[in-house]
Amino acid sequence: MKEQHKIPVSKVQRAAKFVGTGAKVGGNYLKYYAKKMVDPDMSRDALDEANAADVYESLSQLKGSALKVAQMMSMDQNILPKAYTDKFQMAQYNAPPLSYPLVVKTFKKYFDASPDEIFDTFSSKALNAASIGQVHQATLNGKKLAVKVQYPGVANSVTSDLKLAKPIAMRLMNVKGKDLDKYLQEVEEKLLEETDYSLELRRSMELTEKCRDLDIRFPKYYPEYSSERVITMDWIEGVHLSEWIETNPSQEKRNKIAQALWDFYNYQIHELQMVHADPHPGNFLVTTEGQLAVLDFGCVKEIPLDFYNDYFRFMNIELTRKPLEFNALLHKMEFLLPDDKPEETEYFTRVFGQMVSLLCQPFGVEEFDFSSKQYFAGIYALGDQVAGEKQFRKSNVARGSKHGIYINRTYFGLYNILHMLEAKVKTKAPIDLLKIPKAS
Repeated sequence: MKEQHKIPVSKVQRAAKFVGTGAKVGGNYLKYYAKKMVDPDMSRDALDEANAADVYESLSQLKGSALKVAQMMSMDQNILPKAYTDKFQMAQYNAPPLSYPLVVKTFKKYFDASPDEIFDTFSSKALNAASIGQVHQATLNGKKLAVKVQYPGVANSVTSDLKLAKPIAMRLMNVKGKDLDKYLQEVEEKLLEETDYSLELRRSMELTEKCRDLDIRFPKYYPEYSSERVITMDWIEGVHLSEWIETNPSQEKRNKIAQALWDFYNYQIHELQMVHADPHPGNFLVTTEGQLAVLDFGCVKEIPLDFYNDYFRFMNIELTRKPLEFNALLHKMEFLLPDDKPEETEYFTRVFGQMVSLLCQPFGVEEFDFSSKQYFAGIYALGDQVAGEKQFRKSNVARGSKHGIYINRTYFGLYNILHMLEAKVKTKAPIDLLKIPKAS
């Protein structure tokens, strides 16, 4: 893949890139409609592919939070046409890398030495490149290492990028700007945390130590060769999860990896109240020994205890059969609002009741089959149904606690990966996790 020699870092440069992308997309539409006049039966596939390529090219050059949004959108096959999700999946670990001189510049700034002066060997080309940084392979004293280097300017562009994205998000989500602010603030905080490699290093070492008894491989981290923009860890031999799935492993092997994933998330959420909130295939390897490996703790959500208790009461199907309690919880979690009219209260109570009945299904059985196309079709169908309803379109008020953004993203991402694995997983949570609030 062609290397990138510079990144637009100023607000003006990045805004111009957004505008230029919009112009390209507009041109693609003009070409499409001109051809459509000649061939009325022409499908939108070519238009989607052209737009996806242009948008991804621009976002990959901007990197940072702009490319991170593409990565997040690629996880949900129901948001965009397949051409977009296929293209945006490249942001997970196959984005255009930065050239070696820019990597050397980062090392000079934080270590006052080049990579070749620190390590015995250091690959000049990145082996993986994602939205925030890229990974190089190094060796030192006979040990093989992975060295993650952050792209220059990424941390400084988060706030301005989100301001540029806000009007687009308002149109997509059909909400007022002031209602969107609390969610954008949560996203901004998490993205800024992801650019703080010193924080990521501390969390990586803390979480891997607390999860050491799980059936998961974690790398060892090296603080002495890490900094605000560089993290050094053991190199783990293996293939990314999506590539491993393409090798058509046996059902037994799929189930083993899936169970390790479920147990990993179950333990973090219920025992630690903090969670690796970026479950996309690019963050997981299957080792040469067939074990799941977790690579990236950049995005970690700490779960407030009150929200934890309310969330898992909400995810209990039995509560939907108790209208007064369910209604009170919907208000507490900001799904229902004080100014709602009676018809809005009735409508959103029904919608969120349907949502709970679907999303909590894996928690209520001993074993859940995530290969079920019927189950996922039901989730997507509910989304399509609600989006098409007049009552939903008429309401332009944001709903739900800001803490739900990354917890919902975690579960949707996990569910999607388990669906990709077509796995059966032992899922039933202990009764007390669903019915009895944790002690503070």
